[in-house]
Amino acid sequence: MDNFKPELVDVERPNLYRNLFPYSEFPKVEFDGMVAPYDIPEDIWITDTTFRDGQQARPPYTPEQVLHIYDLLHKIDGGTGLIRQCEFFLYSEKDRRAVDLCLERGYEFPQITGWIRAVAADFKLVKEIGLKETGILTSASDYHIFLKLKKTRRQALNSYLDIAKAALDEGIIPRCHLEDITRADFDGFVLPFGAELMELSRKYNSPVKIRLCDTLGFGVTFPGATLPRSVPKLVSGLRRVGVPAEWLEWHGHNDLHKVEVCAATAWLYGCAAANTAIFGFGERTGNPPLEALVVEHAQLKGMKAGVDYAAITELAEYARTELNFSIPANYPLVGRDFNVTRAGIHADGLLKNEEIYNCFDTSKLLNRPVGVAITDKTGAAGIKHWIESRHKIEIPKHDPRITSIKDKIDAEYVDDRISAISDEEMERWLLEEFGDDMPAKR
Repeated sequence: MDNFKPELVDVERPNLYRNLFPYSEFPKVEFDGMVAPYDIPEDIWITDTTFRDGQQARPPYTPEQVLHIYDLLHKIDGGTGLIRQCEFFLYSEKDRRAVDLCLERGYEFPQITGWIRAVAADFKLVKEIGLKETGILTSASDYHIFLKLKKTRRQALNSYLDIAKAALDEGIIPRCHLEDITRADFDGFVLPFGAELMELSRKYNSPVKIRLCDTLGFGVTFPGATLPRSVPKLVSGLRRVGVPAEWLEWHGHNDLHKVEVCAATAWLYGCAAANTAIFGFGERTGNPPLEALVVEHAQLKGMKAGVDYAAITELAEYARTELNFSIPANYPLVGRDFNVTRAGIHADGLLKNEEIYNCFDTSKLLNRPVGVAITDKTGAAGIKHWIESRHKIEIPKHDPRITSIKDKIDAEYVDDRISAISDEEMERWLLEEFGDDMPAKR
């Protein structure tokens, strides 16, 4: 790791990287041919923003709902520290009630941290509640510094350092959220800011953490891509100025469909923490899905003893039934049909050996038995199972209504159909057969 002191480059006009962000066109990716080396930390973990960014995507949770989600995150974590921290708003009475309920649990993990504005007075809230760490908004790009804050880089840097000092003076670990880092001048602002924060950490003998915020989802993972969009170079650059891996955290958004892979890539290049929200529900396009990063971690580091992977399914069920989450049926890992095959030829293979078309033992690991969609090979027993798994009913497989539905299915395939029967078709035939006695859905 190099020991060099980058200097702030104060400029009169903002660097908006118009070659990469023309605005009137889709963003561009450029390449310089330089590739950062892997630097995978020995320990990597997940943090969660469900109670902060996640609440900016939906009506606020009640304190009791927050507590239930927090309990389930603790259950998934199993005391391992895989889900290391959660961050909370602290402003309203309801916010503070939720924090108090979670603190009363006394869990080691997830640790409870705050999120505040870059205002010194807000540290009183953190101190009153007794939290040891808080996130602070410290916008990094010239889009924010010049166009929103109406400051120079020097003015912004000084104000951010002052607020970090205010936290440290109160004995609170500051976690500086470098908003919009994937459009920021890395050499001219981000590196000097990171170096100054490390100076503060040495002066106060305290951690000073940095969250790399890909606010608009511009991060890319391609080897040889240029800054500021390159996730590998953003992380490795901050490591180069002496930021420990355990003080770095990635926070992404899914504007360009790269949210999960960017978070995992940050791990690979020296960032110990990946920030998530349950099922990706976060502001605008959402954050890295917590459940996806739990499984990604298992792929990179091996399954962790104590982690309750099946509790992911329990969390999804709670989100659907109690929080009114609309999780798409084909959503990975937790969607209703994520491990249900619909292609007729695939169904045939799956019935012979589920490993052919199931990516892992979903029944053992997620408490999600593999499913087969309705085809010409399903039979009355399969139709019975399909109905009972989706509706509150027990029905004999020789019930005439099942026989009638089977006749409709058979007629489709006599007419040379190849695709599986859709859920919508099955629901329509079910309604035709049951009429006013249509069973309620589970």
